[in-house]
Amino acid sequence: MVRAAVVQMVSTADVQENLDTAASLIGQATGAGAQLVALPEFFAIISENDRDKLAIREPFGAGPLQAFLADTARQHGIWLIGGTVPLASDEPDRVYNSCLVYDDHGQCVARYDKLHLFDVYVDGQGGEQYNESATMKHGDSVVVSPTPFGKIGLSACYDLRFPELYRRMLAEDAVMFSVPSAFTEKTGRKHWEMLLRARAVENLCFVIAPAQGGRHNAKRTTWGHSLIVDPWGEILAEIDTGPGFVCADLDLEALHELRRTFPALNHRRIS
Repeated sequence: MVRAAVVQMVSTADVQENLDTAASLIGQATGAGAQLVALPEFFAIISENDRDKLAIREPFGAGPLQAFLADTARQHGIWLIGGTVPLASDEPDRVYNSCLVYDDHGQCVARYDKLHLFDVYVDGQGGEQYNESATMKHGDSVVVSPTPFGKIGLSACYDLRFPELYRRMLAEDAVMFSVPSAFTEKTGRKHWEMLLRARAVENLCFVIAPAQGGRHNAKRTTWGHSLIVDPWGEILAEIDTGPGFVCADLDLEALHELRRTFPALNHRRIS
């Protein structure tokens, strides 16, 4: 059994303000008994200009954002999934959108660079538009992080729409998936919950999904509704909108018993 927490934020263009908010919410979650805490995508910055991420990029292994995550994990003695941070790539105008996992000693034990980039028109051409590939470079690896609580498959936001990624992580013995996100208000209202519950049910895995949730600026509103979902698709914990956190106890023994008694994963004919 592990107590997990998802932290929801409404990040702004002020990095220090965002770090202070994250620190406070992580502290509150730890005070509620959380051993595993997950931050949302872009926890350190959401601004009107997407290029602002380039100004705070860091080389992997050094920088104030990574120091914050390491110090916070060590201070509280928790495992921390650090949402996503902008890490330097080999291109001057693009960064990796990277999820970093820290152990309870503050050591970075896993790095996942977001595979699928959100280049879409919401509500059709001419509507709300996003073009992540203009400032981000996609990763090329599936990452599953060993932890004392079982293996955690790492993903981020738009990845959620690609079930083959989660099947790959399942093949590496994942028992839970982390999905730090900043879903738009429009797409989140339609698809967020159903996609998270589908990924949980089809893979018989826990899903922990910390999200951005609220009005960030004149251009950006996110859906929120951070969730923790069990392998049967039941919602164990949920936040509406606004900053906050929720915890849930994840029973890994019950997960393995479910996989034994409902062996759908062994019945697959296509791999």
